[in-house]
Amino acid sequence: MSLIDVENLTLEFRTDEGLITAVEDVSFSLAPGEVMGLVGESGSGKSVTAKALMKLNAANAVYDPATRITLHLDGGPVDVMSLKRPRDMEIVRGGAVSMIFQEPMASFAPAMTIGSQMVEQLLIHTDLSKRAARDLSIEMLDRVGISDAASRFNQYAFELSGGMRQRAMIAMALSTRPKLLIADEPTTALDVTIQAQVIDLMKDLVAEFGMGIIFITHDLGVVAQTADKVAVMYLGRMVEQGPVREVIRNPQHPYTRGLIDALPQLDDLDKPLQPVPGDIPSPLERPEGCVFHTRCTRIIGDICRTAVPGWTDTGPHHRTACHLCHQDTAA
Repeated sequence: MSLIDVENLTLEFRTDEGLITAVEDVSFSLAPGEVMGLVGESGSGKSVTAKALMKLNAANAVYDPATRITLHLDGGPVDVMSLKRPRDMEIVRGGAVSMIFQEPMASFAPAMTIGSQMVEQLLIHTDLSKRAARDLSIEMLDRVGISDAASRFNQYAFELSGGMRQRAMIAMALSTRPKLLIADEPTTALDVTIQAQVIDLMKDLVAEFGMGIIFITHDLGVVAQTADKVAVMYLGRMVEQGPVREVIRNPQHPYTRGLIDALPQLDDLDKPLQPVPGDIPSPLERPEGCVFHTRCTRIIGDICRTAVPGWTDTGPHHRTACHLCHQDTAA
């Protein structure tokens, strides 16, 4: 059974320069208890895709009419794109769907205590009393490993360390018992020891609550430790999807291979780093054909410059959008 189905998600932003494509024809599904890593460089459209699931993108966002986002809950399917009123959208904004934002310091209101913000959202999304909401908030702070949770409850975000703020953000996101948790680079600003603790915590939470998680990151190493499957994005398009071990061990798209080759090799410290050549283009100068062809080292003549590659099955539950795969299949 699927928890969420995303079909043909295409999103543009209306700007002074015209419509700018941020995400194009993205489709995927996620089951309960499943973790999907969403990987790509900055500017690949990962956060825009995630925010679209909660309809949190800016007011100048324009969704293609073919876009379908369906959330499957116990009470029946929810057509996310049909939600219009703020009250209707509460189910995807802190109810059945919660989000851990990339920078918790910018996500917590600086003039309100951590506890008051946690209680406020529980009063909105549940029928708990204020006292019960306070007790649950303190319990969740304790569950994510924050010591002396009752005291931390009354503190402000600036009084907590980076790791504690991130844990408080996780506690706040989980307190409504969401079915889907979106984690937008939750470990980027943390040191490696705290990063490992947060990863272990998220694994425990999946096992305990059975929620689905979309884990957004640019770090394939983190995805390998955390996710069941991975989707690789580049300039608003998904270029490869599949089980995380299969994609990392047998990458089929040149961009995925480039991301893997760019990882430091601890068993060969003398090996130079190999970044993906070139820079990701501006959305204002979006390439025709395959969006990666301007940086690809394995380009196949004009077809890569003019034709958008379709999906090819490249393994069990593994698919890739690359003309090389079409060529290999034909051969």
